[in-house]
Amino acid sequence: MSIIKKLQWRYATKKFDANKKLSNEKLSIIKEAFNLTALSYGLQTLKLVIVENKSVREDLVKLSYGQRQVVDSSHLLVLCIQTRIDENDVNEHFENIKDIRNTPDSVLEGFKSQMKSTIENMPADKKEAWATKQAYIALGNLMTVCAAESIDSCPMEGFISSEYDKALNLESHGLNSVLLLPVGYRANDDMFSEFKKVRKQLSETIIEL
Repeated sequence: MSIIKKLQWRYATKKFDANKKLSNEKLSIIKEAFNLTALSYGLQTLKLVIVENKSVREDLVKLSYGQRQVVDSSHLLVLCIQTRIDENDVNEHFENIKDIRNTPDSVLEGFKSQMKSTIENMPADKKEAWATKQAYIALGNLMTVCAAESIDSCPMEGFISSEYDKALNLESHGLNSVLLLPVGYRANDDMFSEFKKVRKQLSETIIEL
């Protein structure tokens, strides 16, 4: 199936089959895809929390305005941003570059200093907004990869982030939850899976110069 056919097949799954689970292989693909997401500066200031425990997820339903996808899916993916982003993240990033590419400090130092200055001078609210935008990039990437792998998903913003942070003890990891992505397999009786996609014509959304 072509990627366009896969994207046409994809929809925001309203009802998951609670008895169907992702294989370890599929879960590994999701993890790798998240880790390979293209992010600003190459800094990975995001974390993906994968919640499989049903009892934990049952408690999260009420924090998600009653949306059952949270618990009926195979796994709940919680996309989180770091509560603190500073020069330590830059240092770790460049150490990773050196380890993997064997790039000498003399080549990296200019870009490293520039990045440190940018991060240091960025106000806290701007850092949060910037990191959140990166989370949306990761979300889009995960949704596309899931579609390519015939995994159903449902992007969700409708949840109480501060309560999620407490319930999952995210604060102890220096994280804030910003997005949810339940993943698994659609239920046979989810009528939304049969609905035709409603999209504008390409002529209305694409401008070619």
